[in-house]
Amino acid sequence: MDKIEHRILETENGERLDKVITSLNKEWSRSQVQLWIRSGHVEVNGNVGKSNYKCSIDDLIVISIPEPEPLDVEPEQMDLDIYFEDQDVIVVNKPKGMVVHPAPGHSGGTLVNGLLAHCTDLSGINGVMRPGIVHRIDKDTSGLLMVAKNDIAHENLVDQLVKKTVTRKYFALVHGVIPHDHGTIEAPIGRDKSDRQSMTVIDNGKDAVTHFTVLERFEEFTFVECTLETGRTHQIRVHMKYIGYPLAGDPKYGPRKTLKTDGQVLHAGVLGFEHPRLLEYKEFSAPLPEYFEQLLNDLRKKD
Repeated sequence: MDKIEHRILETENGERLDKVITSLNKEWSRSQVQLWIRSGHVEVNGNVGKSNYKCSIDDLIVISIPEPEPLDVEPEQMDLDIYFEDQDVIVVNKPKGMVVHPAPGHSGGTLVNGLLAHCTDLSGINGVMRPGIVHRIDKDTSGLLMVAKNDIAHENLVDQLVKKTVTRKYFALVHGVIPHDHGTIEAPIGRDKSDRQSMTVIDNGKDAVTHFTVLERFEEFTFVECTLETGRTHQIRVHMKYIGYPLAGDPKYGPRKTLKTDGQVLHAGVLGFEHPRLLEYKEFSAPLPEYFEQLLNDLRKKD
């Protein structure tokens, strides 16, 4: 483990610890430095540092750079549906039923396993289990994801998500007939205290905003387009349940009597962002998966 010492200069007085350390080496990303700090690899005057610590002149910073973790996620050859790829970004269309990244007890068959077989240059900000993963969609949600191939691209894309400049449009089939053509759901989302595996609308939750547009109405269902302003866990599923129109097929947030579709009928169909190197806006669209189209056609026949 390499150790690097740095004494705070007058020009660095009052700066955040993570910002100062990032400036010491152009190959260190801010997210990587913050991970080192959270993991206890940075000391300030002999004490464990914090990212938001405001440095003072002559503070002694000691950075213990950890050895790279061995990658214990195995590459697996897969037929990935890639919409775009260059030296910085991959845009991939994830099928329904595929988990995005490995987790304890689920180490194989994920999108990450497939990506590791496809290319070796994925960003390391999220660690060995989630290389390159900038944002996620649920296992039973299909659609477009952006994946970073280096740390600079990763930080840039995450920053765009934070600033709400990424275009993310989802298509969903929900229970009930929504009378309004358009609507906005602004309701904070947090962990459900009675069920830690579920999310819910809660007063002290994180801000969450979903805009929806009705595309087609059926006798008992509505086909909608949802645009995310924020990206909370299960946001569309929780918000649509909250206003009384839960997603069809959703085993967690939907009614007991729902369509048997192996999970929620939800597709991330449009993804747009500014390319981190080219600084050009790029937008991609993925058609509805076959099962989704078939459901809509069946409902049209009933009507």
